[in-house]
Amino acid sequence: MAAAPLIKLENVWKVYQFGKMDLTVLRGVSVDVNPGTFLTIMGPSGSGKSTLLHLMGCLDIPTRGRVILEGRDIYQLSEDNLAVIRGRKIGFVFQQFNLMRNLTSVENVMLPMVFQGVPETRRRERAIELLKKLDLGKRILHKPSELSGGEQQRVAIARALANNPDIIVADEPTGNLDSSTGKMIMDILANFHHKENKTVIVVTHDPTIASYSHQIIHIKDGEIIKNHFQEENVLWKG
Repeated sequence: MAAAPLIKLENVWKVYQFGKMDLTVLRGVSVDVNPGTFLTIMGPSGSGKSTLLHLMGCLDIPTRGRVILEGRDIYQLSEDNLAVIRGRKIGFVFQQFNLMRNLTSVENVMLPMVFQGVPETRRRERAIELLKKLDLGKRILHKPSELSGGEQQRVAIARALANNPDIIVADEPTGNLDSSTGKMIMDILANFHHKENKTVIVVTHDPTIASYSHQIIHIKDGEIIKNHFQEENVLWKG
């Protein structure tokens, strides 16, 4: 028997209100994301791909339709319950890194564990372990302003992995990086996907990144125009 979808969207609409004007961003989107999938969402600017990612990552709720995470309709959950799910189940990586500028690398990575009640000694051990895995062992006491863009994004990935989430969602994670650094970041995400069986969902406009994926969704004007699967990616060398 096939495994149940980890994330399931059923006829999802997302409409934002600006005064008397409605802006429809997603139009009747339905898609399944299976456990252990590497999924890429592609589309032009304004197509709705980031909104779709935010719904999959429980950062937002639909206007209509259902988003089901591990069998639970997120619309039926309180904001407190959603926050708990996000903290435990989902790690986030963004184009702008979103690091706390006044904190060191190790302190940034420790931060998500504070909200999960992890003891300080264990938080520090886990953060240092992750930073070393990402070849940042000599940067643990550096603040973001002392790091390159690629180093900042690796700190952000370490932070996303701090609570050992099942799902990593990444919104244009290579958008502010040069091509070689961007490939390094994608190799890191692919490595965690393959070796730790993480579900990875990436929004991008870069067709090269789709080569890392098992499932590729193309979205335009708020609708999925293509949802297809491919064999193991061709760029990641493990």
